[in-house]
Amino acid sequence: AGGLILFATLVQISLAEWIEVGEGHPNVVLVTLVAVSLLRGPVFGAVAGFTAGLVLDTASLGTFGMTSLLFTIAGYWTGRFGEVTTRTSVHPLLIAVALATTGVTLGSAVLHFMLGETIAASQLFLSVLVPSLALNMLLAYPIYGLCARFLPPRVGIRREVSPAV
Repeated sequence: AGGLILFATLVQISLAEWIEVGEGHPNVVLVTLVAVSLLRGPVFGAVAGFTAGLVLDTASLGTFGMTSLLFTIAGYWTGRFGEVTTRTSVHPLLIAVALATTGVTLGSAVLHFMLGETIAASQLFLSVLVPSLALNMLLAYPIYGLCARFLPPRVGIRREVSPAV
């Protein structure tokens, strides 16, 4: 999983930053984090998110810790989402990618606002969020397939308590 996250970070920094639709970019690291979190659970997702965010913040010379915070939250909640809805949802991967992309984009806007930087809401939603969401949804199934090949899904052990106890 660490190798997958590191590879996704290298692809994000070297290739994905050059792909731009509107003002949105595909977020290969976030989609990889969602796939790993769905396959391994919330704690593993939070640790992977923190690590990926730390590497991205260090490599891009951005505000140190902001991406780590957002990716830690996204990894944890995606893992929880995977534990709860994998068996009941039709496309849990697409739902998880959409929720994580929206959450990270809006969380980043809130954190930038708290740091004194502003962005118009129409620009945020139409120029950044919608193209990023579309690009991430296109990447979801290929990246999940790659991650599932290296990290087969865990088979959970169901423990039930008998009514007699």
